Amino acid sequence: MALSPSWDAWLSENLLRGVPAEALARALVSGGVAPEEARSEVARAGRHPAVEAAGPHVALAAEVGSLMDVRASLHAQARREVERRRGVSAEEFQARYYRAHRPVVLEDFLEGWPLLERWRPEALARDYGDVAVEVMAGRETRADHDTSPDACRTVMRLGDFLQRLAQGGPSNDLYLTARNFALERPELRGLLEDLRPAPGFVYPTRQHGGIKLWVGPAGTRTALHHDVDSVLFCQVHGRKRFWLIPSFETPRVYNREHVWSAVDAAAPDLERFPDFARAHVHEVVVGPGEMLFIPVGWWHQVFALDVSVSLTFQSLDVPGGNMRWHTSG
Repeated sequence: MALSPSWDAWLSENLLRGVPAEALARALVSGGVAPEEARSEVARAGRHPAVEAAGPHVALAAEVGSLMDVRASLHAQARREVERRRGVSAEEFQARYYRAHRPVVLEDFLEGWPLLERWRPEALARDYGDVAVEVMAGRETRADHDTSPDACRTVMRLGDFLQRLAQGGPSNDLYLTARNFALERPELRGLLEDLRPAPGFVYPTRQHGGIKLWVGPAGTRTALHHDVDSVLFCQVHGRKRFWLIPSFETPRVYNREHVWSAVDAAAPDLERFPDFARAHVHEVVVGPGEMLFIPVGWWHQVFALDVSVSLTFQSLDVPGGNMRWHTSG
């Protein structure tokens, strides 16, 4: 039988990564391909002109990857976990975490902010329930909902949306995400009055597009990816679990499409993604009032443990502005 395009692409990628042909053939056999046919398909993929032409470029990439492996080994030797802190000043945050490219959970970041009460789902339904908002729906029927979100866009009353979250149980089907730009709607701009200044962390004055809202049920999932600048992820209501992988371990996460990885960090398929076994995965849970600093390029996968309201800041109040990773995707 002919291999699917996704299996063809997987074969080519892993041949260029230097995975032994025998291991690739075994993976095909476990996927239902006859042993002789599996060996033939691996050999055919190795003779493809695109695979042969890519060899020199892969060699250069291997040198860069080797340097990143050294950095990953130093990270492992340091035995650094994601710290949980309170009372961190802006100066310490910038020196110890932002410039050092280290994640941290600041447990008291949102203390005293009115949004901890006013952005609870029942308060949002009471005060803004009649506002029409765009949300992502039908996500569970589309494996590509993260990379091709436009097909999932729909509009409903915020009150109806929140009622479905309260009554529907865990689901990845319905989610108000950053791509829905809810805080740019004039009817919801009043929510921004519930923020408090955080000089040295985020700009005292709001910048267009720099603040984003996330609202969804327990069970919402965002696949493994990285952002192109650093993010302050603030949890307002409910809890979210994060899997974090350092930016310098990018060669181990099978980055196939722009900022997205093909790996499920919570349950990785090491037959298909063997290099991921060497990745250092840090797992943290972020609860109400807490902020997780995600440095630019750090890979993260997110899962909501409860009905959740979250807020992200990308306009950081740091010298020179938030550093940006200009990817080729």
